Amino acid sequence: MILTEDLTAIDRQLAPYWAGLKGARIFMTGGTGFIGRWMLEALAFSDCDAEVVILSRDPDAFAARAPHLASRFEFVAGDVMDFAAPPGRFTHVIHAATDASAALNASDPRRMFDTIVTGTRRVLDLGVERQAGRVLFLSSGAVYGAQPWEVGHVAEDWHGGPDPRDPKSSYGEGKRAAELLCAIYGQQFGLDVVTSRIFALLGPLLSLDIHFAAGNFIRDAMAGRAIRIESAGTAVRSYLYAADLTAWLWLMLLRAPRGATWNMGSEEAVSIADLARRTAAVLGGPGVEVLGQADAGWNPGRYVPSTAAIRSRLGVAPTITLDAAIRRTAIFNGWIE
Repeated sequence: MILTEDLTAIDRQLAPYWAGLKGARIFMTGGTGFIGRWMLEALAFSDCDAEVVILSRDPDAFAARAPHLASRFEFVAGDVMDFAAPPGRFTHVIHAATDASAALNASDPRRMFDTIVTGTRRVLDLGVERQAGRVLFLSSGAVYGAQPWEVGHVAEDWHGGPDPRDPKSSYGEGKRAAELLCAIYGQQFGLDVVTSRIFALLGPLLSLDIHFAAGNFIRDAMAGRAIRIESAGTAVRSYLYAADLTAWLWLMLLRAPRGATWNMGSEEAVSIADLARRTAAVLGGPGVEVLGQADAGWNPGRYVPSTAAIRSRLGVAPTITLDAAIRRTAIFNGWIE
């Protein structure tokens, strides 16, 4: 099974470091989302005895989808904007909440911004109150705004940003403000916060029916349909396999120096049109149709990170190629080679 293979590989990589969480009690937001669930699956698969208390708006619905995780971890009902903090001390905090929803960003940008900023402040307050030893904040490559075409791989010292006059920037600007809060809490309250800036992803558990192009392409190719691109397909992205991201995130929580802020993504750049063609070729789809309309997304340009910092400091590297990621995601969703 693809997921078991991936979790075995993650556990092999993290085996020397899980001991750092022996006896830990972790408070986590966003544990029922794509990235959060991958982190929980990896921890549950290991022999680490860490406790995790997960804030969820609907614990019962998640328990129905993943009963093995519901029985291993503790879930509490609440919203990141106004939750009642569970009792007891937490040794670590993982703040992964924020729906990366294009629909919400377009229809209710104020709510998107408020959820990110207010939610982050609430979580940081909890970290200070409960004397957490380490906070891991999941940010986004969206903090860089439009990446210049001449910048092949954007690094952490790039000081660009989203256009503050455009409501579509609410997600990226929200993450920027949240990162500022993390820095403030580090300096003013002595909170140990590390931040991951996550770029585009691919892998099992990714929904194929939301706004992520890679998932939509796999869905269409699996169904035997031509992949349709509404835009010209010139936007450039890169895709890190979810299992690689999961290992990197746990390693960052356990090993990154205080205040570290690192990109997490693949450096293998590919245009959206070429991604569609590769998906069709890997999965045997009938082809690609490019309509050439104006790109209505928040970033019609380049979105590719430099990961030199995390690779040099933690010794990590992607282990799954883009073609393999496409194939493994499809197999997980029922495609037969």
